[in-house]
Amino acid sequence: MAHPVLMKNTLVFGASGQLGQCLAQVAQERSLPGLVFPPESHANILNPAGLRELFEQHRPAYAINCAAYTAVDKAEDEPELARQVNRDGVENLARLCGEFGTTLIQISTDFVFAGTGNQPLVETDEAAPISVYGLTKLAGERVIPTLTSQYFILRTSWLYSEFANNFVKTMLRLGRERAELRVIWDQLGTPTYAIDLAGCILHLIETESQAYGIYHYSNEGVTSWYDFATAIFELSGTTVRTVPIRTAEYPTKATRPTYSVLDKSKAKKVLGVEIPHWRVSLQTCLGKLGEGD
Repeated sequence: MAHPVLMKNTLVFGASGQLGQCLAQVAQERSLPGLVFPPESHANILNPAGLRELFEQHRPAYAINCAAYTAVDKAEDEPELARQVNRDGVENLARLCGEFGTTLIQISTDFVFAGTGNQPLVETDEAAPISVYGLTKLAGERVIPTLTSQYFILRTSWLYSEFANNFVKTMLRLGRERAELRVIWDQLGTPTYAIDLAGCILHLIETESQAYGIYHYSNEGVTSWYDFATAIFELSGTTVRTVPIRTAEYPTKATRPTYSVLDKSKAKKVLGVEIPHWRVSLQTCLGKLGEGD
């Protein structure tokens, strides 16, 4: 992306992934200069020497880390690879951020929690992951403060958008292919439109916030995967029968949190971000996919 090189360069890692593409989209819409989206070949977070070259070339004020190992079930079979990407890669970035005075914006997940409660989760609640993915993402979170004090960790959940593979696009495809879909109803959380999350990240940069620390960001509201799927079909005008099933009827390698609703009070109060309801953002996304009413 041809942005003029400014004093306040921002390096985006994982630029080709869902959130990376959303950041490019929002930056373009807001005419924000200085964002650099290096290709994975030049921005491998497991390659310290390559990372150092990028930092020396761009002298970034910010580094946004969207790079992650996110295949939740596969991580159970590849714990070492998941740990390398989600912990060691973050360590490599954090070390350079500390050295260059760069603010690190790290994307984390609701999977750092066990999800066994029934109250919205605040940033200070105990992290107790129940999957390899969650464990490795928490390890990444914990290494950051040992190497830099200038960081934001944004935990999010149920990410979707018009880019890459995600639940919304999968449901739209399956809704066209099948007469009936069985969807889990006993896992509760909040879908997050990745465009909204990208807006929050860029808000941190635009406002030059120094309120460092951990924040929760998802859309507003609470729903189940079943209700989310039902809303996707309703708002897109897709005719398909949805059947609610329990988690036990759909066994997966990794255990998912049963309740992972994130409390966004801190982000709203401290960062001054406005957060739309998940259904409003879903409608926006479906409109962009040409599926809305």
